[in-house]
Amino acid sequence: MVEVLYWENDIRGVPLWLLKEYIYELGGTFTGNSRVSGRGWEVLLEPMDDYQVGSLSVGQVHLHLKAEADVYSEIRGAIEKKLLRAGG
Repeated sequence: MVEVLYWENDIRGVPLWLLKEYIYELGGTFTGNSRVSGRGWEVLLEPMDDYQVGSLSVGQVHLHLKAEADVYSEIRGAIEKKLLRAGG
C-alpha cells in the first residue's frame, strides 16, 4: 500500500491563474478547472474570499496537496520555492 501525505495552505497575494501556472510548470497536467496532477501527486486550488487588512484587500487561494510519500517532499518544496517573495 502506498503512503499518501497531505498539505494544505492559504496562499495570499498570488492570483489563482498564476498559481495554476506555477503548479503546471512543476510537471503537472490540468485535470479539472482548478486541479493539477503530476506523477504521484495532485493539487486542488480553491479561491477564497479576499483577505482584508484595513482598507487593503488581498486575494487568497486555499491549496490542497495530496502526494505519495516518495514525491511529497520534492513537490512540496518546489511549490514553496515558487511562492517565495522578496521583501521590499
